[in-house]
Amino acid sequence: MSPRRRIASASVATAAALGLCTVLGVAPPAGAEPCEGAAAAAQPTAGQAFQIPSPSGISPFNRPIGHKPAGANDAAPLPKLGLLPALIKALTPPPVAPVQQQAGVVPSPRPGGAATQPTAAAPAPAPVAAPAPVSTAPPGTSLVGWVTGPDSPNDTVKKFAITGTDLGIMWDNGDSANNQVLMAFGDTNGFCAIPGKQWRYNALFRSQDRSLSNTVAVPNGVVGNKYSGAPVWRPGIAKQIINTIGQAPQETGIIPTAGVSAGGKQYLNFMSIRSWDANGAWSTNYSAIAMSPDNGETWGVYPGTVRTPGAGNENFQMGAFLKPGPGDQYLYSYGTPNGRGGSAYVARVAPGLIPDLTKYEYWNGDSQSWVPANPAAATPVIPGPVGEMSAQYNTYLKQYLALYCNGANDVVMRTSPTPQGPWSPEAMLVSHMEFPGGIYAPYLHPWSTGKELYYNLSLWSAYNVMLMHTVLP
Repeated sequence: MSPRRRIASASVATAAALGLCTVLGVAPPAGAEPCEGAAAAAQPTAGQAFQIPSPSGISPFNRPIGHKPAGANDAAPLPKLGLLPALIKALTPPPVAPVQQQAGVVPSPRPGGAATQPTAAAPAPAPVAAPAPVSTAPPGTSLVGWVTGPDSPNDTVKKFAITGTDLGIMWDNGDSANNQVLMAFGDTNGFCAIPGKQWRYNALFRSQDRSLSNTVAVPNGVVGNKYSGAPVWRPGIAKQIINTIGQAPQETGIIPTAGVSAGGKQYLNFMSIRSWDANGAWSTNYSAIAMSPDNGETWGVYPGTVRTPGAGNENFQMGAFLKPGPGDQYLYSYGTPNGRGGSAYVARVAPGLIPDLTKYEYWNGDSQSWVPANPAAATPVIPGPVGEMSAQYNTYLKQYLALYCNGANDVVMRTSPTPQGPWSPEAMLVSHMEFPGGIYAPYLHPWSTGKELYYNLSLWSAYNVMLMHTVLP
């Protein structure tokens, strides 16, 4: 039996034991754009020279053009480490008291299971309008270091055959015995000299690093070890974690957009890309939720979570999970349309009912109420353009905090006393002028919920992910 067949057989056996039907993923090749720079010069070792077969019917490409921010320059110089100029114009209002290949298929939750929808609390008065932010002297934002790519201290080229990737969505795995931060990435390139450039739909890292002084440190990947640095096909190449479920005739990407842990399981919201369009614009077939019972090692997709655009689901093609603050029993799920031009909407659900879309409630600002099982009832909570949003409860501000890129490709933040708002005006954290290569996707580190914020940020010109640091006043 060939090594690849042995790996696939082991994956199937593991999945069968877990009650899933997960098959080793295969990814389309890349080739529309040439590799360049350090990524092109990198050469694989014998263990990394792994050619990933390509399913038919998928056009080859390297970096998806629709993910490119408008105005981004592929030839922009790489940023240098150090303190950025004063960027934060105004920050937060005064604190307010917290108020192809088949993927695995996960059965729908059984009716009458142990998980139940939380009992609705007495209607709260409508939140008052947020006061204008107070101008303060900015304490500064800095670039910590590269998380991925040839210049990263993680050496992702050698460890995982990753020369280029983006996003780096982070969440806490919720495992008290082995607490880690998981990071999900989008379109991922390997060695440029190998046919297909070892292109993968997506990839995943794991980290226990709490110092974050250099970057988010990621250890080596070990085959079959659910706590190692990454799920790997073999030593030296990270595997694709979520595969197609074959529900779209044209699919050029499967991109994670949000992650969260609940009940000992890992959940990823992802979007199926139909086409990459103009810069910052793309079309989706649907969004859906994948689940892993083993810390991200194997994944399956809930068929009942597929949201095809229409009837309000077009506003939930991309996501951002938010764990609640003090006294709140819901999990919140923000949604935006495909691309970077739409507004943000929000739904809530009991953490034990994440795969059951019929149990979601949607915030309607007109009636100041949560409307059950009707995404069309959702009204915007943050006006667009909102690009690749992340959110968390901040213990220092005692406010909810959201990061995203605005229409100018600046990283901005807003704060709010409640998940549904009212949200403060935008406060700039990173100007696009400091990174002319095109910045996007600011994803908060789940362990930096105090005065110091750490977040991943993608840079198009380098097509890699860097760690940023902002100190709140």
